[in-house]
Amino acid sequence: MATMTNPAPTEAHDTFPINGTDYVEFWVGNARQSALYYRAAFGFQLTAYRGPETGVRDRSSYLLTQGKIRFVLTTAIRPENPIAEHVKRHGDGVRDLAFWVDDARVAYAAAIERGAQSAQEPTVMRDDDGEVVMAAITTYGDTIHSLVERRNYKGLFLPGFRDIRSPFMPEPVGLKYVDHCVGNVELGKMNHWVEYYSRVLGFYNLLSFDDKDISTEFTSLMSKVMSNGNGRIKFPINEPAPGKKKSQIDEYLEFYGGPGVQHIAMATDDIVATVTALKSRGVEFLQAPASYYDELADRVGKIDEPMDVIRKLGVLVDRDDEGYLLQIFSKPVQDRPTLFYEIIQRKGAKSFGKGNFKALFEAIEAEQALRGNL
Repeated sequence: MATMTNPAPTEAHDTFPINGTDYVEFWVGNARQSALYYRAAFGFQLTAYRGPETGVRDRSSYLLTQGKIRFVLTTAIRPENPIAEHVKRHGDGVRDLAFWVDDARVAYAAAIERGAQSAQEPTVMRDDDGEVVMAAITTYGDTIHSLVERRNYKGLFLPGFRDIRSPFMPEPVGLKYVDHCVGNVELGKMNHWVEYYSRVLGFYNLLSFDDKDISTEFTSLMSKVMSNGNGRIKFPINEPAPGKKKSQIDEYLEFYGGPGVQHIAMATDDIVATVTALKSRGVEFLQAPASYYDELADRVGKIDEPMDVIRKLGVLVDRDDEGYLLQIFSKPVQDRPTLFYEIIQRKGAKSFGKGNFKALFEAIEAEQALRGNL
């Protein structure tokens, strides 16, 4: 069983209040088709649109929602565009992990004063529903954090977006909110970004895992989980560790073309129903070795969910001092072996499934081997 290190308790001193994840923006090669995939497969609703028809000439963006989750899928209209260059290098991927803040100007100034690099100075956007103030700072790779102030806006999402309706309205699958977002960085860079989030944003190191904790016979990695003070933002940061073969982090860095967001964990209140629905719609998940379930009951004790159903669906279970959690990981959702999703249900547990690491990474390695990348 994997173990974890709890860093010495640290009082969080957030540089500025963060109310939660405002949205996640993806830069993709074809936003119209990507939006259809997320709607049909993951049950998101098409809520708003911004593009040439609304006065924005260089890009098209589709707002998809489910529960408190807001995904924005954006594509370039012409090839001579930073979005097109981003997609050429990275493939479809996360560009922006946006924070909802009370005052974007104050937040931006505080972050810059503490050493953040600017991606966008505070900008006011207006329409008939009021104004939104936005700024942005950089983080690992080509990823940014937008700072979004909404206190004087009563519109649907952002100025320039228009309400849109479609006769195709698939049922939601029960996804509630973003639980955490995981970033992959180069060897030797994990502590740099841990220090960055601590110094610039006032985050604290919630958990740490080293290469003894997260390893198989062939590969290993190291990870530290950074969290803001109220716990609404949690960013595990991974880096590769030396191993006999190419780790999942090395594979990601190679095919993504550098550091970026590896996976997004989305929470549900009923993982059995959610995963059953996702599988029926064609979402593919990693499969843990059969031996994992032979030992599961002895390791985690009694759970509310039928063990035979958990085994059939391929859901992983882990327990900590405060309860247990259930989780499952999709295969990459594009042809490059980069971005994937985690579905998680927390029943008291606040950890990240340390007892599942070995089974998870063996499943990932099996997929890597099929791709010829192990």
